[in-house]
Amino acid sequence: MDYQHILVEIEERVAVITLNRPEVLNAMNHLLDEELHHAVTAANADDGVGCIVITGSGDRAFSAGGDIHEQRVHAQELTEEEREARGTTISQWMYEISASPKPVIGMINGLAYGGGGVLASCVDIRVGSENAKFRFLAVAYGRINSTWTLTNQVGWPIAKEYLFTGRVVEAEEALRVGLLNHLVPSEQLRAKTMEIATTIASHRSESVIGIKELLLQDKASDLRGMWENERDYTTNKVKGYGVEQAFPEFLARNGRS
Repeated sequence: MDYQHILVEIEERVAVITLNRPEVLNAMNHLLDEELHHAVTAANADDGVGCIVITGSGDRAFSAGGDIHEQRVHAQELTEEEREARGTTISQWMYEISASPKPVIGMINGLAYGGGGVLASCVDIRVGSENAKFRFLAVAYGRINSTWTLTNQVGWPIAKEYLFTGRVVEAEEALRVGLLNHLVPSEQLRAKTMEIATTIASHRSESVIGIKELLLQDKASDLRGMWENERDYTTNKVKGYGVEQAFPEFLARNGRS
């Protein structure tokens, strides 16, 4: 597959996947989501890869989340059933990253907001720079997500606060509550991430995969159940706001900050 919105490089048995739309803070449109899913699937199938790293291009954003402009176009051009089907597919891809047989590290180079926060909370280990910050914004837009990922990373009390408020979580706080495993200066971010990733990749793959499988063995059914509960709830009980209702201020300023 020829990628348009991501970069993939293999270094010392580590697949480094970079979300590459820096001009829009690495916002995740449908094609980027599809390419990310393909690249992670390919890395898991590659015996020459022992660990996966996901990061964003530039130093401002890991990912600002979903591409709101594309969502607006889809609201006009796709039926509700088609939009829901796409949403379910993308959510399934996020679940598959979380349940990836091989460890996935997030190299958090900047803000991880909305869908970017969902992606960041799906990975196994997060290494961030001083530019890292998180916002789990769905509640602010009349939507629901991250209920099945965030609790597994920071525990119920902290997850509730972040999901109920949608407030910014700065890098120092993220480190303190476990949302970041390591916090390093931006110029050391790749080196620290690759130090961890190459160490993991140097070990026997069967052992690493086995450790993750065992760690998730009891959690896995719960994890899938938690994900399925969120999808069922947001499909059948409380559907998220449409793009016009969810993002009026963003759209009014044409997406400029």
